[in-house]
Amino acid sequence: MSSPLPLTTGAGAEDFLRVLSEGVELLRGLRRRRAAVPDARRAVAEWSARHPAARVQLVVDVRPGSPVVDYDLLVNHPGGGTVAISTPADDGVPWLIEHSTHWAAGYLLTVDRVHVPVAEVLAMLRTLTRREVAVHDEIVEQCLVHNEVLADDEPVDDEELREAAREIRGAWGLHDRAATLSWLAEMGMSGPQFEAFIAGVARRRRFRRRKEAELAPGYLAAHRPGFDLVRALWATGPRPVDVASLLGLGDPGGLGGLLGYGEARVTLGERRAWELPEPLRDAPEGAVVGPVRHGDGHLTGVVLERRPAGEDPATLAEAGAAAFTDWLAARRRAASVEWHWL
Repeated sequence: MSSPLPLTTGAGAEDFLRVLSEGVELLRGLRRRRAAVPDARRAVAEWSARHPAARVQLVVDVRPGSPVVDYDLLVNHPGGGTVAISTPADDGVPWLIEHSTHWAAGYLLTVDRVHVPVAEVLAMLRTLTRREVAVHDEIVEQCLVHNEVLADDEPVDDEELREAAREIRGAWGLHDRAATLSWLAEMGMSGPQFEAFIAGVARRRRFRRRKEAELAPGYLAAHRPGFDLVRALWATGPRPVDVASLLGLGDPGGLGGLLGYGEARVTLGERRAWELPEPLRDAPEGAVVGPVRHGDGHLTGVVLERRPAGEDPATLAEAGAAAFTDWLAARRRAASVEWHWL
């Protein structure tokens, strides 16, 4: 075992003890807030200049998700090595020990005062699918849905559990019993824990299904033209395509008329109006559009048929899904979100 650093007697020892005493008082007087860190650094620098042999350094620890900071002083020992000075202001526990059991150590974020464990977020990452949404925003949205069902004590029936299990196994590639058992062993998850996880997924699926059914009629009424079924023909490319060449596709040699337009892409299909290229979405049946600028190139198109949206189950289901996406985005913008890695 190494011997303790020798503290010599004489003027050097007295100076060192004075540095320790002053350092404790200095630390006790520093304001423990993020905004006060620059002032703390200046105060320590001025004090350190009076004790050059001590080579004092200020260590600042910023608490995750908190305006509070902690300080230590590192001071050179006359016999070699470094002494750390810590003066906990509250319960007498140094910040290094306190943070080893920090309340947020096992949580990645808090959404509307509900703490979300790191393990739960890691599980969520396997089911993220909305590429148009930033990953951290989609995590928050999934947390918001999770929060909605926390108080749900309605039993989950067998069919709901089977649907949730199929969804998870499909997303994670657990296509048979062996793959599922291997994954459970790898994750250290017991059978009952996996069943509880699947039940949570089932409750979130049920909440979404009911919310979509609740929102669908109003959303469809407000956005009905966007759900019209439209059959259209259009061409996009770096150069404008004239209408005659586009409409001549059905004639012998009609395709040849497009060959001079370079990399023109021709599409014939039936879509919901909101899925069409923007210049065609509101065009009536029989309308010819273009050539017009579209994206990085040009578009020419014709609306062959337009059928007004009804209130059939398929249309209501699509409207409910779109309404739920908008509702969730609004909830995310209004939510109180605190990331504990910051």
